[in-house]
Amino acid sequence: MFKPHVTVATVVQAEGQFLVVEERVRGRATLNQPAGHLEANETLLQAAARELSEETGIEAVPQAFLGMHQWIAPDNTPFLRFLFCLDLPAIVETYPQDRDIDRCWWLPPEEILTSKKLRSALVAESLRVYQHGPRYPLSILSAFQWPFSEDAPAAGA
Repeated sequence: MFKPHVTVATVVQAEGQFLVVEERVRGRATLNQPAGHLEANETLLQAAARELSEETGIEAVPQAFLGMHQWIAPDNTPFLRFLFCLDLPAIVETYPQDRDIDRCWWLPPEEILTSKKLRSALVAESLRVYQHGPRYPLSILSAFQWPFSEDAPAAGA
């Protein structure tokens, strides 16, 4: 059975700058959006908010869903990456809680798009989707538990 890694990422923008996290991958400093794996018993939106908090210290819920990318990493690991966005009114201080995050940077889009330090091509593609793609309401996502209950709140509720 095919079992891809399910991840979430959030493009965070404030004052025309974009938030990226710097993390070491195999000893190399890389840049990524705040992102990580979906954990058991959490919704995609809960995972995105948790990763944002852990990696940046920002306590917020993404505002919109941007889309999903299916990606095969160079080591043949399959991923499904669910992409969200958050627009903040101003640049805020960051306080990474995750030991894997060295620091956070607020950067102009051109610097991210031309960087040689991106963790994967999905980092630049996610920024391009934010800049040019549609935004979908969070209500497009639904989460249900078994046994199914019609009284259960929707994912964005």
